[in-house]
Amino acid sequence: MPVNAERLGFVGIGLMGEAMTRRLLERGHAVTVWNLEPERLATVVPFGAVAAASPAAVAEASDIVLLCVLHTAAVEACVFGPNGIAAAARPDKLLIDLSTADPNATRDMAARLRRETGMGWVDAPVSGGPGGARDGTMTVMAGGAAGDIEAIRPLMRDMAGNFTHMGPSGAGQTTKMINQAIVGTGFVLMAEALALAEAAGIEAAQLPACLAGGFADSSLLRKLYPQMLARDFDPPRAYARQLLKDMKAVHGFADALGLSLPVVEAAAERYRAFVEQGNEMADSAAILRLYGGDPAR
Repeated sequence: MPVNAERLGFVGIGLMGEAMTRRLLERGHAVTVWNLEPERLATVVPFGAVAAASPAAVAEASDIVLLCVLHTAAVEACVFGPNGIAAAARPDKLLIDLSTADPNATRDMAARLRRETGMGWVDAPVSGGPGGARDGTMTVMAGGAAGDIEAIRPLMRDMAGNFTHMGPSGAGQTTKMINQAIVGTGFVLMAEALALAEAAGIEAAQLPACLAGGFADSSLLRKLYPQMLARDFDPPRAYARQLLKDMKAVHGFADALGLSLPVVEAAAERYRAFVEQGNEMADSAAILRLYGGDPAR
């Protein structure tokens, strides 16, 4: 059934949820919002968002509900818990889960929501950080039924520079696992490259320009490396605890498939050590501190 996209809801106003909601409001959408910590609503309500008392209230006021929360358990709680989205679900509504969650659990939850309420579910995890969310250039990797994917394409044009349907339910989350494996190992690699450049005494700031166009060139080298070089970690763009959570999820997913990913496992171990030093809420790029590369700390 076609879904009316005029009324949007957003559940989960963290760093990414705030940025996406602000983007949607600026694009002229009406957005009803809820967050577990209600004080976070002050980041979007002054710009036109309408606060709701529960995820169910968001769903009642919305045609499409967007969800962006910390992990799989939080997704399940927001959808199927007391006063959850499912309580106000109908076949003419659609859920877009922008969280990073377990692919198998996502498939099960999507099937349950459809079976019990008729409401569709698209898993659509994102990459690009709060900056990409604010300017509508995120990468979105989606899983779900073809009809649901087509229904949200106009909305995705307001939110993403790259929106790709990767397959049935769970395919978006599987793709995000691969994305996080690349990102997590890449963050550690950039920190080690910078530590090596500075210790060797070369012009470390010239490295991205020097390597441009070669096999070592990448978005990480062009964007993340300069951030680390400048020790630009405050305010955080993404929390270290979140990337560690994602890296652990990649390891668990690979293990269930019978795969060993030693490089990913080594990067996860680096983030575990960093977080255990009290850096849960530090910027993920501050992993550089493990290499003695942040004089401010």
